[in-house]
Amino acid sequence: MSVRVGVLALQGDVREHLRVLTDLGADARLVRRPEELAQVDGLVLPGGESTVIDRLSRAFGLRDPLRAAIADGLPALGTCAGLILLADRILDGAPGQETFGGLDVTVRRNAFGSQAESFETRLQVPSLDPPEVRATFIRAPVVEEIGPSARALARLEDGRTVAVAQGSLLGLSFHPEVSGETRFHRLLVQRARERG
Repeated sequence: MSVRVGVLALQGDVREHLRVLTDLGADARLVRRPEELAQVDGLVLPGGESTVIDRLSRAFGLRDPLRAAIADGLPALGTCAGLILLADRILDGAPGQETFGGLDVTVRRNAFGSQAESFETRLQVPSLDPPEVRATFIRAPVVEEIGPSARALARLEDGRTVAVAQGSLLGLSFHPEVSGETRFHRLLVQRARERG
């Protein structure tokens, strides 16, 4: 039986993550309601607009169940806006913006500027086998501070942290699903399988 991995489907690049998870053999599912969240062994929080996802999570009654599931050890991968939503602390957030938490980090929204400043680069990720990761940054956040519970997985050449991990959580400033990078999703599926 394949492992069930959800994609938070409130807003953002949901289809791209579904495709990667399906290609990896997971039973990929949309998650919009608490009962759908309760049926998955892992979760992707996709890129998009973190303020919109936060607001819609409240409207759909998902915010508190998401916080509880993450605190209970649900494996999760947050990309771009998803990293913001997994962070315990946020800088430059919109008024009233909240996160689901779980990662002992402080992130800054839109740290690289507007969509026009989007870029792609290669990252060394020591915890992954070669080759380097092709990373696509689109209005991306950056990790400003890492608390003692989290660890950095990758940094840009200028030293800024753009990938972090803590327990069963992975947070990326970039979009692996855009550049065909599947190793982070593979890690999520593996962790979900171990938990399921």
